Amino acid sequence: MINEDNLPNAIIETVHRLQEKGFNHGNSGNVSRRVSGGMLITPTGANSANLTPDRLVHVDAAGVVMGEGIPSSEWHMHAAILNAYPDANAVIHTHADACVALACLCKPLPSFHYMVAAFGGTDVRCARYATFGTADLGTSAVEALKDRTACLLANHGMIAIGKTLEAAFQTTVKLETLARQYLMALQGGAPVLLPEEEMARVGKRYGNYGTGLLPG
Repeated sequence: MINEDNLPNAIIETVHRLQEKGFNHGNSGNVSRRVSGGMLITPTGANSANLTPDRLVHVDAAGVVMGEGIPSSEWHMHAAILNAYPDANAVIHTHADACVALACLCKPLPSFHYMVAAFGGTDVRCARYATFGTADLGTSAVEALKDRTACLLANHGMIAIGKTLEAAFQTTVKLETLARQYLMALQGGAPVLLPEEEMARVGKRYGNYGTGLLPG
């Protein structure tokens, strides 16, 4: 469990856990956490080996850097998501293998398994392609995250959001696991998809269907 009593350390712990899982390699991926008046986000070129609390960058809601440092090139996307979804406090972006593979097919993760309902609906959408590091990518991600806790980014990777860093991390793990299982199922043919009414029933049992955020 990620302890958020010290947010800089919590962000660094999240980055370490993502790398330990193999979800990010080198300088890929980024993490942000909402703070008063904006967000704390990992800096450009960050990885688990070189990230320290003083390197995290404070960016306000308008995208102005408060203090020193250069934020991740994807700061537009993080800011757009946090501005659009006030109940989301944490944003995780990774280049996890299975998510990237599915995103490169520009296909959503469909209702092949009941656990897809845990993300808030009948699927996990794939956001339309936009160039990395642009405001347009932020707009695309916001569109795909409507009533969801995660989305794929076409020809790029994935995004997970949560009320806490722990919630966003667990959503990241779940999405990568299900994306890998879906790709495995495709090797045997066309997976049978659960009907919308069953996904709605399962979603109600999760308690988050259509809300866009997991508890926690």
